[in-house]
Amino acid sequence: MHVAQISFFVDPERRAPERLLHDWFTLVDTAAAAASAVGRVTVVQASMVPGTIVQSGVTFHFLAPDSAGTPLPRSGAFRTLLRDLKADVFHVHGLGFGREVRELHELAPGTPILLQDHADPVPRIWRRNRWRRGATAARGASFCAHAQAEPFRRARLLPPDIEIFEIPELTSSFAPGDSAAARAAMGLHGDPAILWVGHLNANKDPLAVLAGVSAAAQDLPNLQLWCCYATAPLLAAVEARIARDTALRARVHLLGRVPHERVEQLMRAADLFVLGSHREGGSSALVEAMATGLTPVVTDIPSSRALTGHGAVGELWPCGDWRALGTALQRNASARGAAARARVRAHFDAELSSSALGQKLAAAYTRLVERPALASANRVAS
Repeated sequence: MHVAQISFFVDPERRAPERLLHDWFTLVDTAAAAASAVGRVTVVQASMVPGTIVQSGVTFHFLAPDSAGTPLPRSGAFRTLLRDLKADVFHVHGLGFGREVRELHELAPGTPILLQDHADPVPRIWRRNRWRRGATAARGASFCAHAQAEPFRRARLLPPDIEIFEIPELTSSFAPGDSAAARAAMGLHGDPAILWVGHLNANKDPLAVLAGVSAAAQDLPNLQLWCCYATAPLLAAVEARIARDTALRARVHLLGRVPHERVEQLMRAADLFVLGSHREGGSSALVEAMATGLTPVVTDIPSSRALTGHGAVGELWPCGDWRALGTALQRNASARGAAARARVRAHFDAELSSSALGQKLAAAYTRLVERPALASANRVAS
């Protein structure tokens, strides 16, 4: 089977293809995972800087639209490439490219299309008709958790007969390592050492996490919290919360932006991973933490339930409930050591690894190829 994974999102920074693959490593990981199970995967990426790169056994084509504002499917280069690829399945990243998906279907009406959610919000009412027309051209849609499809169903944005697949949004190449060596290399300490990786914004809810850490510190006097983040609109509020709480002042370390390879070392060094998100498509930081065997203590949202096997590893706590977080941190403070990490890594291997993701994608592709095309053809025609 030959699968074409297509991304219509154009990098606003106009990075060169080599740099883009380095920075968007999940694009490479997902393609390589699928290739391990189906045999051949080609990636077509919209880009203002054209080029072709072969990496991890996958060919990446970077194509520019013929002119600004023109959808990629209308470009001559895209049409020529599509004709040459003769793909069996189109896997489109993102749900919000209705016009492009519709035109993709018109270019190859017999080829099934799988749409993959990447934390796409339900569109504003005035954008829904275009979005809906694109969805009618697809035979399937994948979400990290089945529950994430429900808002789109309620808004009648997904056809009633579209196939919904529960597939992780990504995988990770991170791996367990020597915890003591990682602590020494990163200068990390704490008993337990808790790691946060995420933006300091309202959705990630760092203030609830800080309140929970403060509560847990009453029974865990050696607790330390280490925070990695990129954007930080709530940084001033976070700093003020730390400054006025004696339980946090000597325990919270704001590391800021950390290179990706150093995040792996921090995850090997830490004892617990904490996340306060109210909404996630499928947290890359959570997947990476479990890849290193780090025990997660994360919010009880659909994607985290799916990724942790409904709390089969780690613990889930209600969004915003800092008291519940404090209790969960105390309860999981002893969830460390080789046995605990092996349990988490075993779950990752079975459900989230490159091999596992590849098998889940392959099953979805096969299902869509074998499913009769009549239903989607009738939807588009109407």
